[in-house]
Amino acid sequence: MVDFKVVLSDPQSGMAYNIDASGAAAGSIIGKKIGEEMDAGPLGFEGYSITLTGASDRNGIPARKSLPFAGRRRCLVTGGVGFHPVFEGQRQRKMIRGYEITSDFVQINAKVTGYGSKALNEYFAPPKEAEKSE
Repeated sequence: MVDFKVVLSDPQSGMAYNIDASGAAAGSIIGKKIGEEMDAGPLGFEGYSITLTGASDRNGIPARKSLPFAGRRRCLVTGGVGFHPVFEGQRQRKMIRGYEITSDFVQINAKVTGYGSKALNEYFAPPKEAEKSE
């Protein structure tokens, strides 16, 4: 069974929330591409839509939106996701993943693009404890 850690960013509030997706919720993410918009209903957020912004696998290898394949490859990169050059014109061969989400990923990054009727902080609020009578 596939398990993902989804980091959901809310641009309106500036908060990021961690979601553990497993089972059907994780299955709904498999096969999507980075940059693609999807419904957040399977994750438990009715009425919300999210855009997948990035991902990384169990080794920390990032996925690039510009590589149209599933899996890992060693690519000669000049900058962007996975490599930040130190000097002008620097290139380096790095291990990079393609943009298709597979079961090899561990972390999926997403941002909210459409809002539902219930606020996100209500979903993540700690449960209220019963007041203690003394």
